[in-house]
Amino acid sequence: MSNIKLFESKKIRSVWNEQEQKWYFSVADVVEALTDTVNAKDYIKKMRKRDTELNFNWGTICPPLEMTAADGKKRKIQAATAEGLFRIIQSIPSPKAEPFKLWLAKVGYERLEEIENPELASKRIREIYRAKGYSDEWIEKRIRGIAVRDELTNEWKKRGVKEHIEFAILTSEISKATFGLTPSEYKEVKNLPGKGENLRDHMNDLELIFTMLGEASTTEITKEADAKGFIENKTAAKKGGKIAGDAREALEKETGKKVVSKENYLQLTEKKKRKLK
Repeated sequence: MSNIKLFESKKIRSVWNEQEQKWYFSVADVVEALTDTVNAKDYIKKMRKRDTELNFNWGTICPPLEMTAADGKKRKIQAATAEGLFRIIQSIPSPKAEPFKLWLAKVGYERLEEIENPELASKRIREIYRAKGYSDEWIEKRIRGIAVRDELTNEWKKRGVKEHIEFAILTSEISKATFGLTPSEYKEVKNLPGKGENLRDHMNDLELIFTMLGEASTTEITKEADAKGFIENKTAAKKGGKIAGDAREALEKETGKKVVSKENYLQLTEKKKRKLK
């Protein structure tokens, strides 16, 4: 994901933040792409002067991160997440920025609709996955998996587990106990490029089911043990993952087939692969 898709042919530098599990993009590159300015630094300075609220929150929205410059040297530059970029785009009075502003208004309206009627969110997710070539059978498992994951992360939040890095560590513990692989190792097995691909979007039915079992088991153990903080929740994560791991091994022994699959849906869609089977 070296080039954010919103900007088509324009090259936007980006870097993956492992701790936050988010992409950060060069603010200067985005400004150049949307304004055709020859001096992005000067444009940003004037933009901040115009938008006092943006200027006040600039350090939070655009922290300095190291990226490779045009001369090949690495330097710290102002960078922002996709969310931060959208806030900056709102302050750019350029015809090129108008399609993004209209899109943001549409997305904002849709989110308000979903708050009033949560079923709409589920419907939209289904439509997105169908458009990507997933079968209805797979989609239902994926949607259920999202719900199971949300229930678990909500428990973690209530129990003092820190988002991003600690969530990632606990998720890794469940995955190791369930499949014998961390998420990053699992991605290597499936030959998924870069950080942008969601591992679960490349899991087959059984992989999704055992993922759900590991996380649902962890949720129940967490509640029963009334786990508090990172250490206690890490213990619960290992126990929950082991329940799913034991079930996986039992199935593999019975069928003689491995649950972990090397297949992904990069070239051939899930729906087409399902038909071929």
